[in-house]
Amino acid sequence: MHTKEQFELFMSQLKETNATLGFFCDFKKINSNVEAIAIKLNQLNYLIGQEDLDGAIRRLWLENPKVYSVLDILIAVRTSDNKKAILEDGRVELINRLFEDVEGVIDYIHGTGLDEVLQKKQIKNLVDYVFGVETGLDTNARKNRSGHLMENQVASSFDKSGITYRQEVYSTEYPELSVLGEDKKRFDFVIETTRCKYLIEVNFYSGGGSKLNEVARAYSELSPKINAVGGFEFVWITDGIGWKSARNKLEEAYYTIPCIYNLTTLCDFIHKLKSEGVISSRNLGLFNDEV
Repeated sequence: MHTKEQFELFMSQLKETNATLGFFCDFKKINSNVEAIAIKLNQLNYLIGQEDLDGAIRRLWLENPKVYSVLDILIAVRTSDNKKAILEDGRVELINRLFEDVEGVIDYIHGTGLDEVLQKKQIKNLVDYVFGVETGLDTNARKNRSGHLMENQVASSFDKSGITYRQEVYSTEYPELSVLGEDKKRFDFVIETTRCKYLIEVNFYSGGGSKLNEVARAYSELSPKINAVGGFEFVWITDGIGWKSARNKLEEAYYTIPCIYNLTTLCDFIHKLKSEGVISSRNLGLFNDEV
């Protein structure tokens, strides 16, 4: 079992953040989103600087009405499906219905204020402008990325060490784990050695909150159930200074869960896996994209 001294060392190793500079913007995804509509955006560039904007909108409609299907992104909306707005005449209308005829497009451009932006050339090129819009919208995806960041870091450590693993594996794959009840439990990683199958959960908390107490409590209850089943062992890899606000609950879990690591001590777990002998993907019958 762990000692008080080991716990104090564990706490001293917790990291302030696990975010790399590449975490803040996914430029590959941003560029892909822009490229998908770049042709239409280039055609919409025709409207920039037009004194008779309504006439230009109608001319472009006759040439290719489909170009207006990308207008949503110009007001930083990913899609207007099921979104409604009040029009100047007081009607409440589905926004995407406005793109079905040229008069609706004109109402949209004037109603959103894009008319002034386009006529005064406040935008020089819509492709470049949308790249900026997509960059701004991508900040909303950081929360989702942060949830996977720790998993990616752990996976990278496994990859560099040649450790075979599976990700997002459900407990229902193993009839022996019926002790967990009827609910399906999804584990972040499963690694099989010649000794046992390690069922692994990973997370990182840079800030505090009630969730940390709930997680520590849940894993304290989960670990003994799994470890009581022959051939299985629960592993928790966690980090982040957020745990300082839930120190007591983490300490309880630390003494309950035999296999608990942080990013600093992850190398110890990897050494343990290698010493036991990790079963290769070939023997597990997995495809490369599962590893």
